[in-house]
Amino acid sequence: MNKSTEVGLDTISLLKSGNRAAFDEVYHHYSSNLYLRILKMVKVQEVADELLQDVFLKVWLKRDLIDEHQPIKAWIYKIAQNCIYDHYRLLAKDAKMRQYLIDHYSELYNETEEYLLDKERRAVLNLALDRLPEKRKQIFMLCRIEGKSYEEAASILNISPSTVSNQLVKATKSMRDYVFFHSKEFMIFAIALHLNK
Repeated sequence: MNKSTEVGLDTISLLKSGNRAAFDEVYHHYSSNLYLRILKMVKVQEVADELLQDVFLKVWLKRDLIDEHQPIKAWIYKIAQNCIYDHYRLLAKDAKMRQYLIDHYSELYNETEEYLLDKERRAVLNLALDRLPEKRKQIFMLCRIEGKSYEEAASILNISPSTVSNQLVKATKSMRDYVFFHSKEFMIFAIALHLNK
């Protein structure tokens, strides 16, 4: 069987209906190339083995979501991509790994300020904003989003400019931390830097 082609629609239909033989065919058709891609990303054979099994477990469990009019390969590879992201997110939650990333990729970490102001990525920004205390959130919105000066923000919120400054430093650090550890783009960039060292 040519591994570069998709499996037949009959096989996909059977898989969607819960046919184990069809699942085995899909597994054998895509697993080898997918495994090599996963291994290239994670660099550890045992981790790649585990992630490959996770991917095909999800394929089986989510088989009712298969769109028979779309290439199944793209759907499987998207599941694999999400499994890899989840793997690295779990690592990033570990305190030592977080500190390692911050220590070794400070240039990346410092670039998150530009990221915060990129309107195309407002979904991550909004999640990060929602985690801030209300006053800190107001200060960040006024100064970083609306471009107001410390004095203007202080006047609007009836607080001192020094309070605005102090709270903005804390808000910006909190936002940076959240964006850095929750953005797929930043996480993959950090992973790529780590693997290329």
